[in-house]
Amino acid sequence: MITLHNDYLTVQINPLGAELTSVKDNDSGLEYMWQADKAYWGRHAPILFPIVGRLQDNQYRLNDQTYRLTQHGFARDREFTVTEQTATRVSLELTADAQTKALYPLDFILTLAYELVDHQLRVSATVTNPATAPMVFSFGAHPGFNVPFGRAAADFTDYHVTVSPKKVYQRVPLVGPYSDTQHSVPLDLTQPLALNHELFAHDAQVLTLDNHETTVMLSTPADDHGVALTVAAPYLGIWSPYPKQAPFVCLEPWWGLADDVQATGDLTTKVAIQRLAGGADFHAAYQVTYF
Repeated sequence: MITLHNDYLTVQINPLGAELTSVKDNDSGLEYMWQADKAYWGRHAPILFPIVGRLQDNQYRLNDQTYRLTQHGFARDREFTVTEQTATRVSLELTADAQTKALYPLDFILTLAYELVDHQLRVSATVTNPATAPMVFSFGAHPGFNVPFGRAAADFTDYHVTVSPKKVYQRVPLVGPYSDTQHSVPLDLTQPLALNHELFAHDAQVLTLDNHETTVMLSTPADDHGVALTVAAPYLGIWSPYPKQAPFVCLEPWWGLADDVQATGDLTTKVAIQRLAGGADFHAAYQVTYF
């Protein structure tokens, strides 16, 4: 396990999946991250690559070949190599090999960097296309946060999600595990969104951000602690498993979507797919402030 530490926070990252597993307040010992209780959800903050969400029939076509790939891709279950580490920063790398090419035939270099700056953890990702031909992929993050933040006096329904800028967002409905991008609906976030488990009866609340910088804060009037995630991404998912009464919420920046209900299976025409020229880099980043 990799440990980062500064005056305010101590962070742990597992090289398996380059997964953030713990963020603790040094003074109080308060744990912000979901601790992967398998009764609810056995992960903390998986990295989503080379797809976000689920493919229809868990398969896709590329260059006239059919490949099988399960939900959110394989990066979350692969061992990353540490390429740089200091007390407050670590960089980890995953590259294509025979096992990944059986699932996704393209060459890639995926680099994740985590950096502690005061009360904030900055997360950045780079996808490099080392080939000459273009590549198509999606990328996402899936961090889960304890709700409540270690206070037995506060309940899940005492928390709310506040989105800035405050406005009416377009929400992408999910039909089962698939996106219905043709029937986006308005979601009024001019006021905080009160949490309740029924909010996730149809899976995640998927907001269209259109790459505009957006801050999503998870907090409660009953307590001073919370998290604020800032990102400029195409989409952001808010999720907690239903009908389980799970004591956590995920705030998920996405550079991609699950297959559309009208998907053809061709990865090159997949909804919200990213395209990267040969020799080029793709960059994604988000920051979480813990308070």
